[in-house]
Amino acid sequence: METDPEKATMTKWKLPTTINRSVGILGAGVLGRRIGACWASAGYKVNIRDPDAQQTNGALQYIKNEMWRYKPTISPDKISVHGFQDLKPAVEDSWLVIECVPEKLDLKMNTFADLEKIVRPDTILGTNSSSYKSREIAAKVKPETAKRMLNMHYYIPPDIRVVELMSSGSTHEDIFPFLEEHLKRSGMLPVIAHRESTGFLLNRVWAAIKRECLMVLSEGVASPAELDMVWNEMFVKNGVPPCELMDSVGLDTVSLIEQHYIEERNLHDPGVIAFLQKYIKEDKLGAKCSKGGLYPPGYTTKTAGQQQTPYDNLHAPSLYILDLGLNNEPEEVYQRGRILVGSADGQTPLRTIVDHQPMPDGIALCPSEGKIIWGNMGVPNKNDGSIMSCNLDGSDIKVIIPSGTVHTPKQIAVDDDCSKMYFSDREGMRVFRCNIDGSGLEVLIRNGDWATGFDDQTKWCVGLGIAPLEGKFYWTQKGPSKGSKGRIFRANIHTPHGHDASTRTDIECLFQGLPEPIDIEIDEEGKFMYWTDRGELPRGNSLNRAERGPDGQYTNHKILARNLHEAIGITLDRKNRHIYATDLGGAVYRFNMDGTGRRKFYEDEGSFAGIALCDK
Repeated sequence: METDPEKATMTKWKLPTTINRSVGILGAGVLGRRIGACWASAGYKVNIRDPDAQQTNGALQYIKNEMWRYKPTISPDKISVHGFQDLKPAVEDSWLVIECVPEKLDLKMNTFADLEKIVRPDTILGTNSSSYKSREIAAKVKPETAKRMLNMHYYIPPDIRVVELMSSGSTHEDIFPFLEEHLKRSGMLPVIAHRESTGFLLNRVWAAIKRECLMVLSEGVASPAELDMVWNEMFVKNGVPPCELMDSVGLDTVSLIEQHYIEERNLHDPGVIAFLQKYIKEDKLGAKCSKGGLYPPGYTTKTAGQQQTPYDNLHAPSLYILDLGLNNEPEEVYQRGRILVGSADGQTPLRTIVDHQPMPDGIALCPSEGKIIWGNMGVPNKNDGSIMSCNLDGSDIKVIIPSGTVHTPKQIAVDDDCSKMYFSDREGMRVFRCNIDGSGLEVLIRNGDWATGFDDQTKWCVGLGIAPLEGKFYWTQKGPSKGSKGRIFRANIHTPHGHDASTRTDIECLFQGLPEPIDIEIDEEGKFMYWTDRGELPRGNSLNRAERGPDGQYTNHKILARNLHEAIGITLDRKNRHIYATDLGGAVYRFNMDGTGRRKFYEDEGSFAGIALCDK
């Protein structure tokens, strides 16, 4: 792509060239990553900067996994997107920088003051602010810099492709047709505001609608569901009702925007801000948090087959799924395992990012390091298991626990705060812990010596879960296949003084006589333990839950779902309050935390074992 700056009106300032220069995106959240994907899909080099490495990694994976939704005009191997935590390397070569930081005026003003010191003199500076004029944000920059600034307000691409452009009051006129051309190349629909307007076009109208909706709620006239039902029936029919939209945007953001409108226009606040603050004080910010907002958590996370709007699934995770490879020819089974990436709605086609693995089973993500960690069982009756790692896109594959150090690794759990991982070893009859890079390997549980025999399957360690706040780790010992001798245990994270993995005295058996418990997850916030069981019906091939009481003991065991096909993997979406499970039959399931709302997708695409989530 090339732009000839000589076409610009001959003034002292000239339009930038786009040759060998990037589009800089500041903020890797819901909008920042989508804006980056729009530009990348049209072949522009994109740099995304966010001080949070986990957010940056999530943005890079979102763009890679979801690029198909943006209908790219170039081949996937030519897409150029890079992540940064530092500002200078992210924007020093940019021809355009788009700011997507939180809707706080001081933060935005300081961001542009910092940009002014770093970027080239011809760089165009855009703000994605939905309520502040770029004139206000330019308060701390020089007048010449303000002439390169403007509002560039995106909605939710790729579903809504409108971009509103608005002057700072002094923006060079040449910038608007220039950006209009490039936005159209990236598949967007640019609209230029003819004069400065808080809220631009649509948001100005939406502000009035939203305010009245909040008044209806704060006065107790109707519930969110009733209001949205009436709105949907009267005006939208298959669109985005206002309360769902506010939850998707975030009630904290809605509150900041409303405060700005009220202050600027000297409006009377009829109680809207106080109404929103009740939710905010309880950390009920909407779809982006585990407590929900106007609606319960996970309400806007939809799967295939459910009616969806562009604002659904903004905070839904990506799924990382292990395919054991059992669907291949017998002589190929032990070398055809894969790591697959899909979406929580089941609509993104499964994509292989790692293949030719010897029976991969357990998988976990380390967000702070941007790593996938998985175990390869190898040939089950041989001592040839290993633990591997790679980047979230499948690159930089490394062996972190070499073959033979562990016999048959199964479920893996990561304690990101402590940079530790835990994993079980089935035929090895052990539970291990080590650092994220594989160093400092130690045995926490030893039920026997595999070298002298491992026929007693009641000693096999399979599922593994951790409860850092409780200071415990949990594991399953499955027992013989369909044998109803399965058990669930827990022990302290710290081995008692004077004891080792074979002699420790703090081991508790929580449940016994289970059909065949496999993977396990601990929900410390909800005080529940969840596990899959692949044993015989009616209690096996099921999803199970037990409740932790005030005394720390687990009771009230319930079967939440039945009729899975060799249930194996389980993971919890703690933000959206969902359970994801897999089975060897090749399906992914999603449930509410109480087992209701069963959804099934990605059927018959492999023989699935472990599953892990990556927040978008």
